[in-house]
Amino acid sequence: MVLTGESSRGRAVAALLAVLAPAVLAVTGSGPTALAAPTDSYVAVGAAAGTEGLDPALALAYTLAEDAAHAEGVPLWINSGYRTEAEQRALWDDGIATYGSPDAARRWVLPPEESSHVAGRAIDVGPQDGARWLEANGDRWGLCRTYENEWWHFEQATVPGGACPPLRSDASER
Repeated sequence: MVLTGESSRGRAVAALLAVLAPAVLAVTGSGPTALAAPTDSYVAVGAAAGTEGLDPALALAYTLAEDAAHAEGVPLWINSGYRTEAEQRALWDDGIATYGSPDAARRWVLPPEESSHVAGRAIDVGPQDGARWLEANGDRWGLCRTYENEWWHFEQATVPGGACPPLRSDASER
């Protein structure tokens, strides 16, 4: 993989690669291409918008996926990534008010102590065409759609190039 450019985004990706490469190599046993983009040569331009506060591995995986989607002319962006406990609490309270009970709300939103967004391990993406592309291609970076009822919700649920786990029907199965 070739990293070029002196932008802060490029330096951020290079730093993430330096930190994450040993861990990915240990898990996958693969050579240097374990973190490489699907092409032989890749120009990193830095972290994608919306990756602030995310787990570094998820931020890197999503950045690489977004760059590949855009190179293919597919629109893709993060609508919601990391959330504070207060933000998630507000969503949880709104979910209970909307759906009538905590059990019903859990299909769509989780309390802060259970949310992958608060832990920086989940992203909600858009538009729907981009989400379909990410579902079809995200496993190259370990990104997987996780809930059947949420076309927009993705997590790093496998190693790069691995198989995504079966979809859960909704967040209540977490």
